[in-house]
Amino acid sequence: MNATDPIMYIEGQQRRVTANTTSLGAILVAAGKLSASDADRIMELQKREGWRFGEAALRLSLISDRDLVQALHKQYDLPVLYPGSGNNFSDELVAAYQPYHRRTEELRALRTQLMVRWLKPPAETQQVLAVVSPGTGEGRSYVAANLAVLFSQLGGRTLLIDADLRNPRQHLIFDVPDRIGLSAVLSGRAEPDVAVAVPGFRNLVLLPAGATPPNPLELLSRPLLPALLKEYVADFDVILVDTPPALPYSDAQTISFHAGSAIVLIRQNHTRIDDTSKIVRTLGDGGTKVIGTVMNSF
Repeated sequence: MNATDPIMYIEGQQRRVTANTTSLGAILVAAGKLSASDADRIMELQKREGWRFGEAALRLSLISDRDLVQALHKQYDLPVLYPGSGNNFSDELVAAYQPYHRRTEELRALRTQLMVRWLKPPAETQQVLAVVSPGTGEGRSYVAANLAVLFSQLGGRTLLIDADLRNPRQHLIFDVPDRIGLSAVLSGRAEPDVAVAVPGFRNLVLLPAGATPPNPLELLSRPLLPALLKEYVADFDVILVDTPPALPYSDAQTISFHAGSAIVLIRQNHTRIDDTSKIVRTLGDGGTKVIGTVMNSF
């Protein structure tokens, strides 16, 4: 074995993993799918037959197809989840459970449009985007959660804030505790660092809504919200904010004003055109830059 071998080297009789922990072999060893001796056998076959490491490991029946897929996704920083794999995330996270599904590709296309129209140079461009819709059942939380996953896969630190203090859902989607969250921060009972890293997503952090307060709009209207967003902008590359439905409540307008930018989500054969126009006009009149309207066809 020479010095260019990417996975392991031998020092006397002691096998060690090299510093290149992003190699496929190192990932599989770290995950407990292979032993050091297994990796040696694979590399011997790899060298003799000219196969790729993963192919050689499969030929030796040392790993499963699923093990290989998971390791490849980790190597390329594209988390993939499987039902029953030890997490309780909602199956709404199609960007993680079904990374090659048509719906995920449509969400990637939306991410690209946002990068072009919203998240673009110069560096001081606003990094906060509110996800708004006129009413209920239009997919705000679904789109916000999946966009957060997809933005985190680009390598930048991504924060998802559940600002729906009336009917929060992000803690259910990502299976994180919601005892302390945004409501506690805005009422001065908690610090901004209560936001939690989402397991399995290296660059994704979630600030759940927390306990439902009796005065959501008053909390969101306090100076603490813009101060909080300003603090988070210094630490995160992308900040997405889930909001309550905009027609029955003024919360979304307040949140969007402080965010600076928003997308308006509508649902095909569900959302009324007049309602959509009203929300877009209201947000614009209030000083929010409406990046665009997104139609959800589920």
